Parts: sequence; C-alpha cells; structure tokens
Amino acid sequence: MSVPEQLDWDVVRNRAAQIPEAAFQFVREGLGHTVKSIQAQGADTMATDTPRHVTGQQLCFGLRDLAIERYGKLAGTVFRRWGVRRTDDFGVMVYALIDRGEMKRSDGDSIDDFHAVYDFEESFAGPDSLEPAHS
Repeated sequence: MSVPEQLDWDVVRNRAAQIPEAAFQFVREGLGHTVKSIQAQGADTMATDTPRHVTGQQLCFGLRDLAIERYGKLAGTVFRRWGVRRTDDFGVMVYALIDRGEMKRSDGDSIDDFHAVYDFEESFAGPDSLEPAHS
C-alpha cells in the first residue's frame, strides 16, 4: 500500500492558470473520446450507461489520439501554443478540473499517473508518429 500523496493544490491552480481554456475544453472532450475508444476496444466491462473510470495513462493516450485525429501534423504546435509540453500538464489540467468540480477522481488516482506517460517530441514529431496509439 502506498502513502497518499500530498497534492499541493496551489501549485496545480497556479500552473493551470497559465493554460488557456481551449486546452481544458480539449481535455473534457478527450475524456469522452477516451471512454468511447476503450468501449470500442471491448475493454469496458461495465454497462454503457455506467460512468467508466479512466486512468491517467489511458487519458493521456486518448488525448494523444484525439489530437492527432483533430490536428494532424499540427498537434504538437497546438499543444505548444497552449503551453502544454508534457503529459504532466494533462495531469495539472485534470486536477484543476477536479478542483473546479468538473471531474472526479477515485481513491487510487494520483497526479503522478500523468507523469512522463510519453514524450511529446516523439509523439508529435514527424509523419511516423501520427498513427493513433491505442494503448
């Protein structure tokens, strides 16, 4: 059993204040996209009308896939413009949305679930990286 993290909400709020609302909207949409993607892969064992918990890692990959789908080769540019440069920034946005009451977390969730899930430079650079990775 791990020791619960001591999340510094002030740090989350301060970092989140630097990220534009468009990025938060993308994360909200990305959550729905990720849930649908997981269900389509048959990984969802719950009824479709039951909310599905998504891990931080799953959400990061869902956001990656949605960004590539939506923005193509410009996905990295869009994220850089928003000031989102690593998967940890997704965690900041998710925890800011939790703080606002727009998302929920379960007891096992941690902001560390978003730490270094993948490298942005590798994921959003070049045509070979632009295939959605369903992980």
